[in-house]
Amino acid sequence: MQNPSHVDIERVKDFLLDLQARICTALEQQEMQGQGTAQFITDDWTRAEGGGGRSRVLQDGLVIEKGGVMFSHINIKNLPASATARHPNIAGAKAQAMGVSLVIHPKNPHIPTSHANIRLFVAHPEGQDPIWWFGGGFDLTPFYADEQDIQHWHQNAFDLCQPFGDQVYAEHKKWCDDYFYLKHRDEQRGVGGLFFDDLNCWDFETCFQYMQAVGNGYLNAIIPIFEKHREQPYTQAQRDFQLYRRGRYVEFNLVYDRGTLFGLQTGGRIESILVSLPNAVSWHYRPSWDEGSPEELLTSYYLKPRDWLSKS
Repeated sequence: MQNPSHVDIERVKDFLLDLQARICTALEQQEMQGQGTAQFITDDWTRAEGGGGRSRVLQDGLVIEKGGVMFSHINIKNLPASATARHPNIAGAKAQAMGVSLVIHPKNPHIPTSHANIRLFVAHPEGQDPIWWFGGGFDLTPFYADEQDIQHWHQNAFDLCQPFGDQVYAEHKKWCDDYFYLKHRDEQRGVGGLFFDDLNCWDFETCFQYMQAVGNGYLNAIIPIFEKHREQPYTQAQRDFQLYRRGRYVEFNLVYDRGTLFGLQTGGRIESILVSLPNAVSWHYRPSWDEGSPEELLTSYYLKPRDWLSKS
């Protein structure tokens, strides 16, 4: 297996920083087109153990209520066993991890919440060759589901996977469906997309190309959805439902999300780890909705793993 050189790692870092900038610019344009003035603030930070990052956060916009697009490149001196359950042989090793992770919470309930992340992890066990892998993906969490949006999202995912093999989309879609599942609620977090981890089955360059395709694919997929729904009217009742459903997002990120747990276990920067949480959210005791209503259909139909590209 080809091991990444210093130059390879710098190339990944350069792409991640460029992707972060492009995503923020595209989302700020959506805010401006919606007559908003909110912009991403940039917060560069370092950590004592080594490395740091660039956090970019937009809050209280007219279009985007809360959005965080985070870059980090951290050094870890001693990987805790709790963070290496799937790779026990690297517990205690030095490592570096870099990536871009984002969660965007639009204000309009007709625009879904979206999430994406791409990352490279390189461990340096003493006396052994480096162990590396890529991970990432993107997923969509609608409140008032639009089937055309979901099909567009998955078609974009399918198309970017095709150059890497006919089975990649199916495998990484299923992985996404399996991963973004709230066991305690017995429901999906959203309508899925792509998820992959431990990716080193190809040579380093091909894996890097796939990571780039996924990162660029998020932007290609989400901007048309913003354009379609940005000016769509909504009621206070729909807004209330959005805030209620955001509670599921919070539950997943705090209970199951590997990135959140890894950040906490490795002494990460807490503001960056928890930036994915929305500023406004609510919980209610056993609410109910009329059968066949958009609110009821969200869980009875849309939040079920299915083949969204089937023509039948």
